[in-house]
Formats: sequence, C-alpha cells, structure tokens
Amino acid sequence: MSTQPKLTRFNQSVLSKYQIYNSIFMTLPFDSIAKTGVLLPLFHETCKNGFANGDNPTTIVNSFFKKYQSRRSSESQINLLFRFIQYIERQVVLFDAIEDAAFPVVNNMDGIGTLRSLKESANLGNKLEDLKGYLEEFKVRIVLTAHPTQFYPGGVLGIITDLTDAINKDDLPTIINLLAQLGKTPFFKHEKPTPYDEAVSLIWYLENVFYKSFGSIYDYIQQNIFNDEPISNDILNIGFWPGGDRDGNPFVTPEITLKVANRLKETIIKNYYRDIRLLKRKLSFAGVVDRLDALEKKLYASVLNHNIFDAISYNTLLSELKEIKKIIKTEHQSLYLSDVCSMINKVHLFGFHFAILDIRQDSRVHNDVFTNMVNGVISAGLDIFPANFNELSAKKQVALLAKVKGEVDVAIFKDEDVISTLNTMKAIKTIQENNGERAANRYIISNNQTALNVMQLYAMLKLVAFKDELTVDIGPLFETIDDLENAPQVMEELYSNKEYRDHLRKRGDRQTIMLGFSDGTKDGGYLMANWAIFQAKERLTKMSRKFNITAIFFDGRGGPPARGGGKTHQFYASLGPTIEAKEVQLTIQGQTISSNFGTLDSSQYNMEQLLSSGIYNHLSDKNLSMSSENVEVMDHLATISFKTYSKFKSHPMFLPYLERMSTLKYYAKTNIGSRPSKRGKSTELVFSDLRAIPFVGSWSQLKQNVPGFFGVGSALKYYDDKGEFEKVKALYQSSSFFKTLIENSMMSLSKSFFDLTKYMADDSEFGDFWKIIFAEYETTKRLILKLTGYKELMENEQSGKASIEVRESIVLPLLTIQQYALKKIQELEKEEVRDEEQIKIFEKIVTRSLFGNINASRNSA
Repeated sequence: MSTQPKLTRFNQSVLSKYQIYNSIFMTLPFDSIAKTGVLLPLFHETCKNGFANGDNPTTIVNSFFKKYQSRRSSESQINLLFRFIQYIERQVVLFDAIEDAAFPVVNNMDGIGTLRSLKESANLGNKLEDLKGYLEEFKVRIVLTAHPTQFYPGGVLGIITDLTDAINKDDLPTIINLLAQLGKTPFFKHEKPTPYDEAVSLIWYLENVFYKSFGSIYDYIQQNIFNDEPISNDILNIGFWPGGDRDGNPFVTPEITLKVANRLKETIIKNYYRDIRLLKRKLSFAGVVDRLDALEKKLYASVLNHNIFDAISYNTLLSELKEIKKIIKTEHQSLYLSDVCSMINKVHLFGFHFAILDIRQDSRVHNDVFTNMVNGVISAGLDIFPANFNELSAKKQVALLAKVKGEVDVAIFKDEDVISTLNTMKAIKTIQENNGERAANRYIISNNQTALNVMQLYAMLKLVAFKDELTVDIGPLFETIDDLENAPQVMEELYSNKEYRDHLRKRGDRQTIMLGFSDGTKDGGYLMANWAIFQAKERLTKMSRKFNITAIFFDGRGGPPARGGGKTHQFYASLGPTIEAKEVQLTIQGQTISSNFGTLDSSQYNMEQLLSSGIYNHLSDKNLSMSSENVEVMDHLATISFKTYSKFKSHPMFLPYLERMSTLKYYAKTNIGSRPSKRGKSTELVFSDLRAIPFVGSWSQLKQNVPGFFGVGSALKYYDDKGEFEKVKALYQSSSFFKTLIENSMMSLSKSFFDLTKYMADDSEFGDFWKIIFAEYETTKRLILKLTGYKELMENEQSGKASIEVRESIVLPLLTIQQYALKKIQELEKEEVRDEEQIKIFEKIVTRSLFGNINASRNSA
C-alpha cells in the first residue's frame, strides 16, 4: 500500500471509505423531519449545477424548493435548511474521523522529515555525531492556545476518537452506532466556555496523545541515535496558554491560573500512577516490586488529596526509577529495561507540570496597571519610586526600573485591574514553588513597542513576587509591521542595560522574542507580514549575537496560511544561517491541534517533521542564504504587495463590506471561546479592535480568503508587466522561503470560490469593491501558475488538494444556505416594517452554518 502514489492511497483509504460510510449515515433515522438524508444529495446537486450555470444562492435555494419540495410551508422550508446544516456538520466529522484513521497509510511514517529518515541521512553523510551534538541543544516547543478556531464540543471530539478507532478496525456495527450517536449529539454551545473549561479540553490532548507520542519520539532518539545513553536535553516540550493568556480576556483571573496549574500537575501524576501500575505487572521481582508499590501509593495519595501534592517529589520519583533501572540491569538481566527507561524519559520530559504555562498580557494594560501601582506606592509613602516618576522620560524610567528594589504588598491597592494583574504575577511564584520552575517561567507582552514595556513588567515581577531572583523569562511580542521594524532597536536598548543583561546571564544568556503572524498579516498583508518577520529575525539574530545572547524565536501562528499556518515545517526548513534556530517554538490552536496533533500517528508525524525541519539546516550543506539580487526582488515584491493591501484596507467600503456582507459579527454568537471577539468597547467597527481569527475567518466564510493572497498578484504583475518575470522565477527556484510562501498562498487560493458571491458584483453599494477582490484573485492565480509552471493550483500536493476538494464539496450546500440567509437578512432590514422574528431566524442560520465551514477547514495547516 505504501508504495502506491499518495493520491491513490488517499482515494482508497479516505475517499472510498467516506462514500461508503456517508451513504450509511444518510439513511439513519435520527431526526423528526422525514427524507432529510434523501433530500440533501439533491440539494447538493442543485447547488453544484446552479453555480456552474451562474446562479446566485437565493435562486439556487428557491429553485430547489420549487422543484423538489413545492408543497412545504415557508416554516417547513426553514426547518429543512436547519436539518441540512446538522447533517453537513456531521458529514465533516465523519470525514475527519476517516482521515484520522487513514493518516499512517496516506502519510509515510518513515519518509522524508521523519526521525528514521533524518538518522539515515546523517549516517550516509557521516554526520551522526553532528546530529547527536545538535540534539543535545536543539528544542521544539509547541504552545497550545485556546484561540477559538475549533467548534467541536467535547462530546463530539470523543465521538471522532471512537469513530476513528472503529474505522481502523472496520467495525461496522460500532460505526453505525457512533453515526447514530453523532446524529443526536448537539454541536451548538448555549454558553461560552470558561478559561478553565478550555484548559480542561486541551489537557485531554496532553493526557491521551502528547504523553504517549512525545514519549515515543524521545525513546526513539535515545535508543536509535544515542544508543540508550542518557540525554541531558528534553528536546520536546509543550507550552500552554489556557488559564494564563490574559490578553483581551477578562475572564482569566489569578485563581483560574492557579487552578489550571493544579490540574496540569494532577493530570501528569495520574499518568505516572497508571504507568507505575503497568510496570508493577511486569517487574514482579524481588527488590523492585516493593519500590514500585511504594511509588504507587505516594502517587495515589498525591492525586487523591490536593493538599498533599508533596506526598512525593519530582526528584524522589526520578531517583527511585533510576535506582530500579540499576537493579534490573545488575540483578535481572535487563528484563523490561526499555519500559523503565521509557517511564524515566516521560518524567524527564513532563516533570510535575506536564506543560509550561505561559502568562500573557497586553502592554497597554500593563502600562495602566503600572502607572496606578506607582501612584499607589508613592501615596503609601514607600521609598521605591521618586515622586515625579511618571513625569520622567522613558529612558530615565527604564534606568530606574532596572535598579528597582523593595517589596510591594498588593493589599494596599483598591483598583481591581491592578490587584488582578499583580496577583497573577504572584501566582507564577506560587506555581514555581508547587510544581517546579519549569511549570510557569515565561511572561509574554503582546503589542510590545518599547524597552519601557519590558522594564515595567520586570519591575512589577520583582516588587510583588520575585524580590531576590527573577526566575521568569520576559518575552516581548512584536506583531505590526512598524513594531517588527523597530524590534532590533528595542532589544538593543534592553541588552545595553546592565541590570537586564545580568538577568539574562542568569537565564542562560537566552532571550525569548515572540513574533506574531496573525496581526502582522491583518496589518500588512500576506507577503509583507512574512517578509517583515523574516527580516526582523535576521536583524534580531545579528543584534543578539553582538551581545552574546541566543535569541529564541517564538512564532505566533494560526491555522490557515493567512495567519502564518500552512506547511509550517517547510517554513522552518527554509530558514538560513542568518536566523537563530536553536529552538523552534510556535503556537498551535483550534482545529490545528485536532487535525495535526489529535491522534498518536498525526502527533508523532508532525512533531518529527518540526524536529527534523530545524535540524535539517544544521546538517545540510545546502546554502539557504538569499543572494543580494534575490533579497532586492523579495523586498520589492513585499513593498508592492504592502502598498496594494494598504490601499485596499483603506478603501471606504472595506469595513462596511466586512460588517454587512460577511459573517464577522456572528462570531461572537457562536460561544466557542471564552475571549470576547474584539478588543475595544466601541459599538462601531474599528479595524484595530478586530481580532485576527474572526477577521481571517470571515474572509474564509465568504470563500474569498483575502488575507492569504491579496497583494501577491499585484506584486507579481509588476514584474510581469515590465518583462522582468524571470527575476521572480529565479527567486522562486533558489529560495525555499519564497517557495513556501507561494505554496501556502496557493492553498488560500484553492479554498476560494468566487461563484458563491458573484451576485455581489451587481450590488449598487458593494459591487465595485467585490470586483477589486475578484480581480486580485484572478491576477494572483494566473501569475502563480505562470511562476510555478503548474497547470492547476497545488499540482504538487495532489492528496492535500483532493482532501480540500472533498471538504469544499461537503460544505458547498452549507455555504449556499449561509449566503441565502445573509441576503434574506439584508432584504428584511431594508423593509419599512422590520420583521424582527424572521431576522432572528435567518441570523441563527448564519451562526449555525459557521460551525461546519470552519471545521471543514482543518487541513489549512
């Protein structure tokens, strides 16, 4: 099977099975409306033929009812549309489960980018010692976030897991039962989850997937590359944002942060407890079983009673396991030794914290809190800040904050924001004391613009929680194009500060710098955002090396290419020696968690791809540096793209179009995340308040995917019109970085379907604006095909293309219904006497249709 082409494997193991199981699903009697399963294929065919004939969604829906259901009342028609939505949502789930089950068949688990392949390449090139040396210092950290791009409630995720297992076993009776269960399980959340709920949902993946897959990867490295010798480096770890990410989320409190940290510790100890019980069944030897029995009791006591978490310490557990390992080697012929080594590796990887809990907050919030704190401290008569501190220049404030001494009691403040922010800093100290320093040792400042932003946090952490030694890394996050441009100057000011430099020395001469793709794309467009980040990394690397500091770049990436997603491992493999790459760190969110890391196979495969992508540069003799000519072309392409996108963004119809023609305002009604859907409190739509997820998602729902391509076509056209397209071709053929950008943009284009909204071209208000978008799409598609030499988009990624096509086909009726409902709302709102009840019904249709459309996009990363 594995020797067949990837597309053949996809067609046999995914597409064929989907057609079989979907036909079963469509005949199951799980709803009160007769013939839904029979009528949906007819509706699907009507949509397909209608768009091919140039019909609009309203015409398509009306012609379907006229042809097949002419006797239905208008109320009955609406009910049928809701049933269609429910069926399609579940078809997406079925396809997800089948793809998950087929993952190891469709993907070569030992192919390029896997550890086995990496080891063989190193052996062939006589670079095994180089590989070992690099693995002693290289790390990959994926950071799980609760950003709302996943619409499956816990019950549905459970069904996907069970369905995947049943499909793997070809267990038809169980599959039928699960499909029936799926039909009766609600998808819609009536209440928003709390941040703690979000944390618990993601801890499920830690417990059931990452614990095993990370352990397997680490075991392979130790056994096959290090010949069973111990490795001091943990190589892989997991970051965790739910419960710690306060940016724009007023519901993340210090209490929630502590509660999540406790849940993480409790869960890892449960996993250790289960493993110890399994070891006991094998290691029933004298001198061993008693030790395991004692460990089991202590771990059980820790889980049972939160107040005696210290029934056993991390060091005790690790040293006992190492002692057992020694006894087995010397007295029991190394029987089951690999099982004990595997357990030791897991304890080494996950400690008593499981995942590293990051704290994040916006610099503007910090500034307000800090100013209030300074005023409170001065009013209380504490000799910490001079009375005129707030009037001093930023440079003088930085100098004073670097030398700050003293202790501040949070009890002296009355402002809730001040109390909550400072108590979160105290919570970090508490977590470190309870779960170890690795449990929470990083604080990210979003919207970081100045060195003062960093030093305000530095001072607050020292004054309220870390008087003697600051055991926290402060990571500024640079996102907008201007902030990325200014980032090296900000870091130079910090590195030049003696006290901050001393702090970094104590932290291993490493500085975490976070760079955000999502808001970068929203601010500067696709090409400029990616190029600005690339250049910022080069300049920050150079600046950091000048001060003998290792920059650790942490990428804030989303699922789709428009938010830094796409084929991320290709992106990391494309970075040259001018960018520091001792660690690969990136955020993983929403459907990207379940699609790329949701099963043991996909988790192991994608982690190995990330791991090998970072090491590939080190072992490869290939020169990835861009020539000066290529840099000039890339820079010019990004500049033209940026100007094109900026002009488009400033169009007077830009915000009205998003507000009235897209699903933007409906995101807040889906109850999928604890965070508000926009930052500011203004009732009017303000661009800077827009969060990247609903912004990118709204374009995706329109099937226009603007953030993933707009400006690319205009940039390419400049060179085409001047007869200098060969320069762009030379860049594409020699730069892996540019090639990855183009391939990811192709994915955005592949998911666009302008026939859906072609009716907007005739709209008196928005017609011209729609035509601008469509023209750029056509230009980008035409010139990307010319650049790559492909006859069709994603020609080099046939199985990925096939997966997208199936998913787009499944949701075609859903998109049609959504556009039909949006058009109805517009018509009803223009009537002299508004029918509020009817408007509410169609708004509910729009909101419900968001679910399946987003979930169907899970292969966007």
